[in-house]
This record gives sequence, structure tokens and C-alpha cells, in this order.
Amino acid sequence: MEKKLLEHGLNLNRRKFLSRLSLGLGSAALGSLLIPDLFRGQSKEEDAIMAALPHFAPKAKRVIYLFQNGAPSQLETFDYKPLLQKSYGQDLPESIRMGQRLTGMTADQERFPLVGSYYDFQQYGESRAWISSIFPYTAKVVDDLCIIKSMHTEAINHDPALTFFQTGAQVGNRPSMGSWLSYGLGSENSNLPAFCVLLSRGKGNGQGVYSKLWSNGFLDATHQGVQFSNSEDPVLYLRDPHSMSRTERRKMLDQIASMNELNYQEFNDPAITAKVQQYEMAYRMQTAVPEITDVSKEPDSIVKLYGPDCLVPGTYVANCLLARKLSESGVRFVQLYHQGWDQHGNLPNEMAQQAKDVDQASAALITDLKQRGLLDETLVIWGGEFGRTNYCQGKIQVDNYGRDHHPRAFSIWMAGGGVKPGIVYGETDEFGYNIVENPVHVHDFQATVLHLLGIDHERLTFKHLGRRYRLTDVSGHVVKDILV
Repeated sequence: MEKKLLEHGLNLNRRKFLSRLSLGLGSAALGSLLIPDLFRGQSKEEDAIMAALPHFAPKAKRVIYLFQNGAPSQLETFDYKPLLQKSYGQDLPESIRMGQRLTGMTADQERFPLVGSYYDFQQYGESRAWISSIFPYTAKVVDDLCIIKSMHTEAINHDPALTFFQTGAQVGNRPSMGSWLSYGLGSENSNLPAFCVLLSRGKGNGQGVYSKLWSNGFLDATHQGVQFSNSEDPVLYLRDPHSMSRTERRKMLDQIASMNELNYQEFNDPAITAKVQQYEMAYRMQTAVPEITDVSKEPDSIVKLYGPDCLVPGTYVANCLLARKLSESGVRFVQLYHQGWDQHGNLPNEMAQQAKDVDQASAALITDLKQRGLLDETLVIWGGEFGRTNYCQGKIQVDNYGRDHHPRAFSIWMAGGGVKPGIVYGETDEFGYNIVENPVHVHDFQATVLHLLGIDHERLTFKHLGRRYRLTDVSGHVVKDILV
């Protein structure tokens, strides 16, 4: 290794040597370890953008996003529509649909028979919000929630809709929301990444989850989401190689850093220093990650609160508990993906099982954060990529029906982190098809999340290929009515 460094150093002509002598290569290598942003290669304009953050006092310090992949039906969760029960089997009036586009799965249907929810609804809490019977634990914390019933999106199929929610665009190669926050705010804990990703699978029909959803896009690689697994090693390749001591590992990283700094001086490629930072983060995570992922020391009261599956790695319940531990330790953005919400058929049976997977744990997370005094500074989000149609897909049966994709109106909830608790925002028509009050677009949602973290969404930008990009693209408005 030292011989290679020497050979690299000799491979300099006189002009290169004199021009770089003042830089001090040894100091540069050490500086990159002590000051991670030393060689970011940002422009003065980007430096000014970063120096201004946060743009104003934040309400939230961090985010836990409980993404329900596959799109849970709003009509079986939080948007109660008794008219659908009365209109069972009748065709959706053309005056309601108004020729709006449908997916290829129902576009050829001759009829669009209306079907109400198989589950009962009741009003809960001081907000008197309607909650489905399959969410009894969520009903208990309803006064901590802000339920938004007027979400809408542009995408009608899963992959572009999911990508749109996470990155602000329906195509790939854009930074995810977590990456933007890592870029803008960094992590509160130097031993942990700013952006962590947790995956789980429910019992229903699943949709794929791809690494592009937590990609750094055109941002530095240090802002990519770090995926945790349910294996013996929560973060793969984190352990030292066999027969290598901690001291030897440190020496090896120092040598690699020195070589990388030499390459940086020659090629001026920020990706080189990003690698050095990633190596250093992995080294620091070797101590922090095993401690955080160890739930054996959690008291019985916490196990009872979340349910016994919180001790089973890789379950949604365990990931909710891990999300609390990561967030509590200073991770800026924790993203959970729970698959299985794509109910095109057999909705009554599948959705009840899916709800059972997530209901207690989601409510427990709210309760856990609240009793630790962390809910006020932690924004929790629950929801999918779009909603579901009020008409049945295929053959209609009272106890066995399915719903197609519906981007025009759907529901999510938010809690903590500067959001008003115990309110219901927005409304759909009596058929649950169109929004009639306070519409919230995906970009509005993203702008609001950034605002709660002290960021003006129009000012958090990155210049790439001659254009300034941002999470909200060229639109988005903060939904001020839901803010404390």
C-alpha cells in the first residue's frame, strides 16, 4: 500500500508538483476525515444555499415516514361514505367520473358498480373523525392525528406514483426526500447516517420496492439512504473482515483515504471524497448500529405497547420500534416501506389482515414518542401512493370485491412535528370520488414537510446539468391550515 502511494506521488511532473506543494497532501487527507465537507466541490452559490439552512425556526427535527406500499383504500380507512352503502350495485354516474382516465384493468369494463365498505365506521375523539373498525388502535390516538382526506396525485400506476411521492418526479434518477434532507440538514448523530430505510412485507398482494426510491440521484453518494436488513447483520458488510483487528481496520482506512485524496487532487472528482466519507461513516456505524438494533433491553411495557412481533426482525412492528430508536438517536429521516396493500380483489379479507399488521404498531409509535417527549419534534406520516375507486373492479360481491387505482382523492395522516393534532382536513364528494374542499397535491405535501423542518422548498436546490432542481419541481404550496 505504501509503495503504491510512493509510486503515485512520483508520477507528477514539475509543474504539477509546484502547483500542489502548498496544499499539503498529508493535511488534505487528514482534513477530509475530520471535516467531511472539506472537499465537496460546491459552488459559491451552493455554499450560500447551505449556509442559509434552516431558513427559519423548524417545528420538527426529524421524520418517520410509514409508507403503505400498494395504496390502501381510503374508503376502508378514513373516508366514510354511507351513500355507497345505499347505492350498492348501481353504476357510478357519468357526471361524477366526467370521463377521467382509468387504468387498463377497468377501462374496458361495461359497468362501474358502486360498492361501500365491508367494514363499519365510528367517530372517535374530540375531532369526531370517522375511523374504520379495522383500525381500533389508531382510533385510540385519533386526537394526535391530522387526517388529510383530500390528497391527490398525477400518477395512476404504482411505480410512477410511488416514485413521485418519494422524489417529486415520476421518473427515476432524482434524489428522494430523505436524500434532500440529508443534503440540506445532515444528521444529528455523526455515527449514524441521516437517512435510513426499513422494509417489511404484509400478507396482502404486494408491489415492488426498489432502491431508486432511496437514491441520492445527482446529489453526493453520502446522501443515499442506508437500507437495514433483518439478517444477523442489519447493515451488510459493516463488520470487519475476519482476522482483521479494529486497529488494522483503522490503518487500512487511513491508507485508502490517503490514496483517494491523491486521486482527488488529480481528477477533482467529488465522488472520490464521497467514498472516503462513506468508509468513515461505516467505521463509526460499527459501534452505533449494533447497539441501536438490539431491542433485548427494551422494557416489557414497550413490548406490550407494540406487540410481541416487535422482537421479530423485519416485521413492520419491529421496524416501527427501530424507527423510534433511530429517530431518538438523531437520524434525520427514517423511511419504512410496508408492502401488501394492492387489493384489486379479495379486499375484505386481505385488507383486514394488512390493517392488523400495522394498526397497533403505528399507534404505539405515536404513543411511544409522545411519552418520551419526542412527538412534538418528530413528524410521523402514514399513507400510500394513491387511493382506490368507489366502484368494484370485476365481479361485485358483498364480501369479495376489489378496487382499482384512484389518484383523484385519497387519505393520509400526519402527527407531531408542528402539525395540528385532532383535525380532519379536506373533503371529498358523497361518492368519495372527487375532492370538494381543500385539495392537497403531492408537491403541496412535500413543501409542507420541508417547511416543518425549517426549509423553504423553493430555496433548497441543486444545480445539475445546467438546471436548478428541487424536491417540489416547479410547484407546491405549504398547507398552512394544518400547521400549529
